[in-house]
Amino acid sequence: MSDLYKKYANQYDRIVRENIYNALLERPSTCALLDDLKGQDIVDMGCGSGVYAEYFLEQSANNVTCVDASSEMVNIVNQNLRGKVKAYVQDLNFGLPIEAAESADVIVSSLVLHYIEDLTAVFKEAYRVLKPGGYMVFSTHHPFADFECSVSGNYFEKELIHEEWDTVGTPVNVSFYRRSLTEICDAVTSSGLFISKVTEGCVDERAKQISEETYARLKNNPNFIFMRCEKPLS
Repeated sequence: MSDLYKKYANQYDRIVRENIYNALLERPSTCALLDDLKGQDIVDMGCGSGVYAEYFLEQSANNVTCVDASSEMVNIVNQNLRGKVKAYVQDLNFGLPIEAAESADVIVSSLVLHYIEDLTAVFKEAYRVLKPGGYMVFSTHHPFADFECSVSGNYFEKELIHEEWDTVGTPVNVSFYRRSLTEICDAVTSSGLFISKVTEGCVDERAKQISEETYARLKNNPNFIFMRCEKPLS
């Protein structure tokens, strides 16, 4: 796991609350795919520092469960929301083994799936944990945006990419999987879930005030992809 989510966890928490990519593109685009959350049991799969969990509580969710591979991130969640959510460390490559079958109305996974090698296992677990009629909303790197990082030049080949990001003002090495849209969709549908909506997000106009260059790039080029996946009633 990258130091971005461990050594720099507290800096990351501060930055993502108001930056362009997270606060003005990813979160509003993800939340646009959610229904009314009042009274819902929600699993935040890859919860980070708990920014989404705070939103779920504000929307009067019933039970909120926060899961992340980073103990540092889970510690921040517990510090900020102790007693309001259940939060624990879990490597999502192994699914959600602690969560009971058909226990969640909604699963949200924000910018996590590109760190996981086998998406098929993740979506099978999501299917198991969701109640019939429940749904999952996730965001991940857009396959077209990531293709510029390809070493092989083969869009359909899954590749582990290594980059240096400056998210927190300090260069940090990050590794993630670049994969095709076909691979993502096949992983969803093979689990028994069906895709009900796909969007490519929309950057908030307020981003202009932070960086006109970044705003223009995100307005004209895909960066993330967002999907809503439903579990059938029967």
